[in-house]
Amino acid sequence: MAKKAAKRAAPKSKEVLVVGSKVRDYIKSKGCMTSSELIGALSDQVCCLLDCAVGRAQANGRKTVSARDV
Repeated sequence: MAKKAAKRAAPKSKEVLVVGSKVRDYIKSKGCMTSSELIGALSDQVCCLLDCAVGRAQANGRKTVSARDV
């Protein structure tokens, strides 16, 4: 009997945290174009920034993330 291949869970795609149309409009207003990878890369950077801000708030014993944490 042949063994069935183990099913692998597909990696969860991260939720996009930026509004793509707003980003594209902003970049267009500056006279540039937007590549197809930009929105995902920008969202990844926002996630990283937020993770750092959450870590800072927690390190200071707070549950509220504020502007000073960014």
